[in-house]
Amino acid sequence: MRADRMAALHRLRMQYMSGNAIAHLYTSTRAFAKCHYKMLVLGGGSGGIAMSARMKRMLGAENVAVVEPSEMHYYQPLWTLVGAGAKSAASAGRSTASVMPSGVKWVKSKVQEINPDVNTVLTVDGTKISYEYLIVALGLQLHFERIKGLPEGFEHPKIGSNYSVQTVEKTKRALQDFKEGNAVFTFPNTPVKCAGAPQKIMYLSEDFFRKTGKRAKANVIYNTSLPVLFGIKKYADSLWEIVKSRDIQVNLRQNLIEVRPENQEAVFENLDNPSEIKVIEYEMLHVTPPMGPNLVVKASLLADESGWLDLNKETLQHMNYPNVFGIGDCTNLPTSKTAAAVAAQSAVLNRTIKKILKNEMPDKKYDGYTSCPLVTSYNTVMLAEFDYNGQPLETFPINQAKESRIMYHMKADIMPHLYWHGLLRGLWGGPEPFRKILHLGMK
Repeated sequence: MRADRMAALHRLRMQYMSGNAIAHLYTSTRAFAKCHYKMLVLGGGSGGIAMSARMKRMLGAENVAVVEPSEMHYYQPLWTLVGAGAKSAASAGRSTASVMPSGVKWVKSKVQEINPDVNTVLTVDGTKISYEYLIVALGLQLHFERIKGLPEGFEHPKIGSNYSVQTVEKTKRALQDFKEGNAVFTFPNTPVKCAGAPQKIMYLSEDFFRKTGKRAKANVIYNTSLPVLFGIKKYADSLWEIVKSRDIQVNLRQNLIEVRPENQEAVFENLDNPSEIKVIEYEMLHVTPPMGPNLVVKASLLADESGWLDLNKETLQHMNYPNVFGIGDCTNLPTSKTAAAVAAQSAVLNRTIKKILKNEMPDKKYDGYTSCPLVTSYNTVMLAEFDYNGQPLETFPINQAKESRIMYHMKADIMPHLYWHGLLRGLWGGPEPFRKILHLGMK
């Protein structure tokens, strides 16, 4: 079992390597293979698969290729419930082969370099691919290593993270093994994907402690680097009511900088006074890692000054290279990075590309729609939906700032089905159709 854990941690460390050394091992011994596609998609995650399905219908399967090294594809929003023991890890994953659109070329390799000046991509196994159009959907980078003591600290019990397939079940074990003491949950001082997830597992854990008779012996602590509990005031106001009613301690502007797993200690800095360091003993620790731009994008001419893919926020077309487009977590779109955002973006991007191929101006604008189903217990969800301006952009004719059992059912059961059978097949582009139907029904 220890060998299995060490192997998993080794894979986790490998995620943070740039891939240059690995690339050298391949490219120094193999001749470059050359191929060309009308539409090349980088990344086989939510955005990449959704857009490859749409591009297959638009251009024909033989004209589309997807570069993706992973054999498994995960519905990551479900990891919150996996970490809480409400869903199995197996239910969140399927083989990449099963979700790849039939007939589309799957290049099973990792992107090493993007050269938009000559319309080529180089993979780590020495394949040089040229393209007419490019969709970048490479996601973002997790940086556990920026916290002293990680990722090696995951070898120890009582610590987990719902942000990695290698560590999500460690959250579940830490939760179920909890006896008494501090249960600590963190939010880093970086952009993150699904900004609600760090506190979702906190609410679920608190609910678990109550259901198992451990709540009186548990101190539930949420240390966030943010100056607010949640970025949208309407939902933040309701969340503050929840944390107060459940006696959850929220500490703002606290950033995790070190984990000492041998002593079960988490070390935080006060971002408003960096010399102020606080050490908290924990019985359970859930870590949300620092995150940053995809390293390949960051090293390319496609990146903005911060390393994110530089897009027009309305059309999702690159600011400098008109034949390059992007979607999802790798972009600099100023909205929350969620699967719901990807769904909405996929519909807009499909329309943008269709227009560009006809030498016409894009006419559909992405308004920044994103959604965060804030799981507040094992049977309730507060569904936050909002746009670029932080204004609520809600689908249902109810007050979505209130906890709802129906919304939990949607999060746990309906959304996974829509993901696997709708979004990944290019058949679902966000809530707009539901919103139109509901509004027609209200007339």
